[in-house]
Amino acid sequence: MAGFGRLDADGPVSVAQLYHVARGERLLKQHSRAVSVNRGLLALRIATLAVAVAVLPAEAERDRTGRGLAGGARQSDRAQDPVARFSSGVQLVEVYATVTDAKGERVTGLREEDFEVYEDNQLQDVSAFAAGEFPLTVALGVDRSWSMAGEPLRLAKQASQSFLRELKPVDRAMVVAISSEADVIAPLTMDRASQSREIGALEPWSTTALHDAIVSSLDRLEPEAGRQALVVFSDGQDRYSKTTAAQVLERARRSNALVYPIAFGRTRPPLLAELAVLTGGRSFLLKDPRELERTLAEIAKELRYQYLLGYTPDESTAGVSDWRSIRVVLKKPGLRVRARDGYVAK
Repeated sequence: MAGFGRLDADGPVSVAQLYHVARGERLLKQHSRAVSVNRGLLALRIATLAVAVAVLPAEAERDRTGRGLAGGARQSDRAQDPVARFSSGVQLVEVYATVTDAKGERVTGLREEDFEVYEDNQLQDVSAFAAGEFPLTVALGVDRSWSMAGEPLRLAKQASQSFLRELKPVDRAMVVAISSEADVIAPLTMDRASQSREIGALEPWSTTALHDAIVSSLDRLEPEAGRQALVVFSDGQDRYSKTTAAQVLERARRSNALVYPIAFGRTRPPLLAELAVLTGGRSFLLKDPRELERTLAEIAKELRYQYLLGYTPDESTAGVSDWRSIRVVLKKPGLRVRARDGYVAK
């Protein structure tokens, strides 16, 4: 395992391949994050990583059948697995990109030469590229405030359960109930049955502290390796959050998660659109709660296939902590690409 090869864009990408995409001794960490580690630990951690990744399919099957794990607490212990949290003293920035055509349908089969990546308007050398169904860690935020009582909450629960069923077996999810607090009603796991039961038991409660819920969910996703997403929906403006809109945006800048905010009603709070643009996600405004199930299915479909682009920033900027803009350009006309707007250098 002295080196790591490039992945082809054709065909599915395995869990093991995802974490072996970087060239040489470079390994990808989370979105737009770079870290360093003692080179003496690298070989040992690579071996540990290979073992951890190899058991994921078996763990997913045990989660699906309900055998082999003793409840959510033990399942969530996998969050501590030592996966892709290091590099060999080299900074590598990781960006996930979604490509769609004029009809909004996802586009597959693109290759590295079809993309250009700019940091602070400087063209970067893409040193790692992969395309496929990458494992996902997702937080689903469900508004269960009093204003959702009755048919809206029933439809929201039904749509949320359908969304979880659309995830791949190796994807991990957590469910956050949004009211005046952000309550994790189902911890991070691959156990869809228990998550569905918890969603089904939701009752309307209190007001909508949406800002606090977004920040709390991003905090809970922060320690997780690999691709992350936050999908959150609400039927109204924020009520009584301690966190301001500016603080939510600042937290998102330091996060690795793609954010997909969904608003019900006649207007969409500007914050939700800004979050989507900043993180490379997508925002929605729904006039009718009955549109939620279709929208969540669309998001699940989008998350199923993305492009991973990794590059090493200019060494002269290493160690400088500030905001770096990212721009991903697609050379093929008629296609659209979405990726996060930038990252906070550490």
